[in-house]
Amino acid sequence: MTRRSFEGLVADALDTIPPELTAAMDNVVVLVADRNDAEPELLGLYEGVALTERTSSYGWVLPDRITIYQDAILEICEDQDQVVQEVAITVVHEVAHHFGIDEETLHELGWG
Repeated sequence: MTRRSFEGLVADALDTIPPELTAAMDNVVVLVADRNDAEPELLGLYEGVALTERTSSYGWVLPDRITIYQDAILEICEDQDQVVQEVAITVVHEVAHHFGIDEETLHELGWG
């Protein structure tokens, strides 16, 4: 799968998030990379200060980063349908971290 096609899947996944939630997202960028160097099996990663942890002193900082790892996702999927599903799950999972939802809660909600 080409990078452009994969990025399109990420964009499609972002489009499934309700508009009231995407409107609340603040100072965050979504990127695609091949793999995480430290944890090559990682599918996605949120780096930043969650919205629920920002205080009045939050400002003048670089955007938070959500990175979706293409090669790691493609490696665990057997076909195009699985890739689409895994990208959607990973995007929602990492966006949830931006909103301050922790791993345990995500697993309880079925987004682990």
